[in-house]
Amino acid sequence: MPGPVYHPVATGIASDTVTQHAGPASIVLWGGWFCPFTQRTWAALEAKGIPYQYREVNPYLKEKDFIDISPHGLTPGLQVDGRPLHDSTVINEFLEEAGSALGAHPAVPSLWPNSGDGPYEKARARLWIDHVNKAAVPAFIRLLQAASPPSQAAALAAWTTALDHITAHCQGPFFFGNEISLVDLAIAPWAVRDFILCEKRGFRRDQVSGWTAWAEALERHPAVQRTTSNRDKYLEFNQTFMRNEDHSAVAKAARAGEQII
Repeated sequence: MPGPVYHPVATGIASDTVTQHAGPASIVLWGGWFCPFTQRTWAALEAKGIPYQYREVNPYLKEKDFIDISPHGLTPGLQVDGRPLHDSTVINEFLEEAGSALGAHPAVPSLWPNSGDGPYEKARARLWIDHVNKAAVPAFIRLLQAASPPSQAAALAAWTTALDHITAHCQGPFFFGNEISLVDLAIAPWAVRDFILCEKRGFRRDQVSGWTAWAEALERHPAVQRTTSNRDKYLEFNQTFMRNEDHSAVAKAARAGEQII
């Protein structure tokens, strides 16, 4: 099997499709327990209370059924009544916009910021998600990949700078206040996984003002907790990055300084 070793997620979901609950639309999330981008969308489904099925997939095998859903062969992929979508950022915005038609729980607040200037705040949220995608996530991965002390120091500085830029605008406990948002879901999987940087790369949460409180709030949110897997397995999986084994398109893009999709 190409790539790293696979394990069931902590909730017991393995390689078979697992029905969570039925709803007005037939939604299947194709994902990997190990993948932070999968967790973004998985947590969005949980946060919205949208009925879905979860299907564990090995993206390294590039099987046709999965490529038909996600042309780049990257998790997550989403099927909505048989129609495909890919890219976690795009999928999450779709889930928010189409939530009621997809069977979202009516009492769940919007994942967009709740303010009087909706279009402006949506645009601002998209800019912060773009910052996470283009600055924070690549810096996280490059820090994992950094082998020598000088490269680790440079990568750690890039990671803390990227974090500091966004935490300075976090209203607390979540980015826009009391409710979790699409911005929070964009960065939550890396809050869940930053213990690896603490253990292996000398990072401390208190190096970035406001990150400890925000990260802890993200980790405590039920949608994040329900989609988080075993820490030891996360560490085992991420050893491939720390050994600079470029199994994944994400690792290759980070090494080359390219955009991570």
